[in-house]
Amino acid sequence: MPTCPTHPNAHLIEDPRAGDVICPECGLVVGDRLVDVGTEWRSFSNENSGNDPSRVGAPENPLLSNGDLSTHIAVGYGASDSDQSLANAQRKTMNNADRQMNAAIGVIRDMSDRIHLPRNIQDIAAKIFKDILDTKALKGKNNEAQAAACLYIACRKEGVPRTFKEICAVSRVSKKEIGRCFKMIIRVMETSLEQITSSDFMSRFCGNLGLPMPIQVCATRIAKMAVEMDLVAGRSPISIAAAAIYMAAQASSEKRTAKEIGDIAGAAEVTVKQTYKLLLPKASELFPPDFKFVTPVDRLPLNDP
Repeated sequence: MPTCPTHPNAHLIEDPRAGDVICPECGLVVGDRLVDVGTEWRSFSNENSGNDPSRVGAPENPLLSNGDLSTHIAVGYGASDSDQSLANAQRKTMNNADRQMNAAIGVIRDMSDRIHLPRNIQDIAAKIFKDILDTKALKGKNNEAQAAACLYIACRKEGVPRTFKEICAVSRVSKKEIGRCFKMIIRVMETSLEQITSSDFMSRFCGNLGLPMPIQVCATRIAKMAVEMDLVAGRSPISIAAAAIYMAAQASSEKRTAKEIGDIAGAAEVTVKQTYKLLLPKASELFPPDFKFVTPVDRLPLNDP
């Protein structure tokens, strides 16, 4: 970082128009030719090609080898032969890793938008993809499956896990292929993820079902106690969460069917019922002491009404 030789403690000012760094005390230019890595807006109103004369350049992207500051030649309707030739030449010379990275970023962004994931999770997923791309360990594997697996890992890392079924639903690859890439990435990157618990899904599942907070608190307690009492050995956290929600809802005025809950949780109706039946014998011990029952424990249904 440059400093003023006369005023070394002065807080320097950047002049983005001139690209200079100036000392506010004496006006000395202590640095020049700064590069603005932000978005560039330009207008080419005198050009005839294209409907929109405004162009915007992308900001610097550290995940690409050239920082994504290269020129991209787009060929529109009515383009000349020379324009087409330039675009073809660019595609041939473009770095293959950058092509994969660009495609993966687009896939991650598209999947994230469809399941409403924030930008920070998209960025983490893209960084994971970049790391695994650099190792070349998954060379030849489906690019979209790798991107989907990276998004699944990013969600787990940020404490907002999504199920494989949810990720699969917004991708064009199979759950099996995503799972295979996930296992390979975990092994290659030598990383560990926090264990998923049923409480990780409670807020989202209950919110999507329109259940109030007391039901969510009750279902969380039921699932936690069921695991501690070893009532649901071998069952997935998603199945446990769905069964706990079903039990809490049946004991309240906010009844929901096993099918409704299964559709939201991504679990089969029969799986929800089977897990619920494992909880039923100890139901009186699973509920919070202050829970306000509408349907008493001894009247909870054995089957979906």
